[in-house]
Amino acid sequence: MMEFLDTASKYMVTFAYHYPLFMAYVWMAGALQYYYLWERHEHGVYMDPVKLDSYPAVSLLVPCHNEGGNAVETIEALINQDYPNAEVIAVNDGSSDNTGQLLDELAERHPKLRVVHLIENQGKAMALQMGAMASPNEFLICVDGDALLHPNATRWMMKHFLSSPSVGAVTGNPRIRTRSTLLGKIQVGEFSSLVGLIKRAQRVYGRVFTISGVIAGFRKSALQSVDYWSVDAITEDIDVSWKLQMANWDIRFEPNALCWILMPETLNGLWRQRLRWAQGGMEVVSKHMGQILRWKHRRMWLVVFEYLLSACWSFIIATLFCVWIVAQLVPYAGQGSIVDLMPRTSSVALVLTCLFQFAFSLFIDSKYEKGIGRYYYWMIWFPLIYWMLNVVTTVVGVPKALFRQRGKRAIWTSPDRGVRNDDNG
Repeated sequence: MMEFLDTASKYMVTFAYHYPLFMAYVWMAGALQYYYLWERHEHGVYMDPVKLDSYPAVSLLVPCHNEGGNAVETIEALINQDYPNAEVIAVNDGSSDNTGQLLDELAERHPKLRVVHLIENQGKAMALQMGAMASPNEFLICVDGDALLHPNATRWMMKHFLSSPSVGAVTGNPRIRTRSTLLGKIQVGEFSSLVGLIKRAQRVYGRVFTISGVIAGFRKSALQSVDYWSVDAITEDIDVSWKLQMANWDIRFEPNALCWILMPETLNGLWRQRLRWAQGGMEVVSKHMGQILRWKHRRMWLVVFEYLLSACWSFIIATLFCVWIVAQLVPYAGQGSIVDLMPRTSSVALVLTCLFQFAFSLFIDSKYEKGIGRYYYWMIWFPLIYWMLNVVTTVVGVPKALFRQRGKRAIWTSPDRGVRNDDNG
């Protein structure tokens, strides 16, 4: 029995160290190809905005729930978009603070703004649906009620919709505003080395796992074809991404569509956010698993395979940690390979690869945010904090997703938004 456990532990340790090592190079290879194909010749956000052949009408949708402290600057950033044919639709989703009053006051000052009031909190998905129904336009750009959209972002996102009728959605490039603490600084690097890098790679390989819920554009006819956002989804952004791609709509990534966002900077806030992401991801995968094996959905296979490997990695790490704890208490285990969970060569390779990945991604993103390289110093803490957080939230979130009652409305509460910092690069 112990021989079997020793052998199993060796295989698990090998996978635990080599999976992130392998995926780092897969993501970097994909991102490098994306950069070579689509980014290297573009002048970027610091130069003149992209010129379009036409400027179809666009509705900028803002779902708001208790956004009294953020709504004014969010709406004003949308009003100031450098796009000649845009309106703003704000949906007050049953806010219990002064959000509704502020939105009405803004509407009196800005003719471009319309406000929709929902009496009760219906959830973000329903708020987005109401905004889409109120819009007469084919193109929608959805922004969270606490985010600041770059003035040129609408132009960059519309470039993709005009380039091909098969484009159903365009995901933007979130940038972290809350960077006054260690957790905030690490997230700056995370959104470059993981979020941005993975989206570039997945775009090259065929399909993306999810749009960025905080900033995404949609073709309304594409949303209609999949019955809009699912009101029972914990993560409506992941859910609608899969629905669109399963219906053969294309999703693009636009790194020039910058959106400055607020993120949690407390462990409790970060835990609640990442647990929701973990639960929502498994909910969507399990929801579509019955159809995903069909040949017509083969472009989704790599996305599913990558996600399942990632989930397995988290459970294996948790198992190895439990084994290590037991090994400290069982005398025999202390003499066998079952406790040899720290292979030095692999550890060094993993750390060096992680640092190289951060350097590579920050170099690419320096085109979109000046001075981002100064956050490289803080990335050494990323594996310790965020990898372990990912392990625990996956282990907790996956069972929650599998046993959650389907059809139950998903409503939202105001999240931890960190320590405000208006230095947007």
